[in-house]
Amino acid sequence: MLTRLARWIGFLTMTAAVIGFLALIVGYYLFASGISSEEIKLNRNADGIVVLTGAASRIPDAIELLADERGQRLLITGVHRSTSASEIARLTPLYARLFACCVDLDRSALNTVGNAIEAKRWAKEHRFNSLIVVTSSWHMPRAMAELEHQGPELTLIPFPVVSENMKSNPWWANAATARLILSEYLKYLFAVVRMHIDPDTAS
Repeated sequence: MLTRLARWIGFLTMTAAVIGFLALIVGYYLFASGISSEEIKLNRNADGIVVLTGAASRIPDAIELLADERGQRLLITGVHRSTSASEIARLTPLYARLFACCVDLDRSALNTVGNAIEAKRWAKEHRFNSLIVVTSSWHMPRAMAELEHQGPELTLIPFPVVSENMKSNPWWANAATARLILSEYLKYLFAVVRMHIDPDTAS
């Protein structure tokens, strides 16, 4: 009797593991397939613009949105403490003047959660109700999830920055891209689970 029960428990455990693994694979495919591979054109403006530091092209794209008056101010969150505003301004010399009036730097955020917390604080400080969110296309799902968690009252408009590699090659054709997206998918799952288990977490 005990042997039969043990076999059933083993069978059910293995079945659950296989189903869980298959669900993970399907989820990864859906996640990867949903990542933008082409630049988008915004059809609306927002009160402010928030760019999460990381890939090199994120900040220039965000500053161009500010120059096009898509938002009133720009927050660059996650800036290294040793990086000055003048160094960042050199990335877009045509728009360097904007740093004197309309660009704020956040040096306190160390990760995506910190980015979301600082974006919410900044939006509240300036009484902004809507934000354009600028980050890499593969990072956008997690960034949006964290921002929605911290500021559910905010209207968020994603502006994904697509790398040249993702434009020219499908994600599944490049091993490095597939690994990057897998890593981001696992981080996204962890973030979603964390927010459900501890919805009030802010760190």
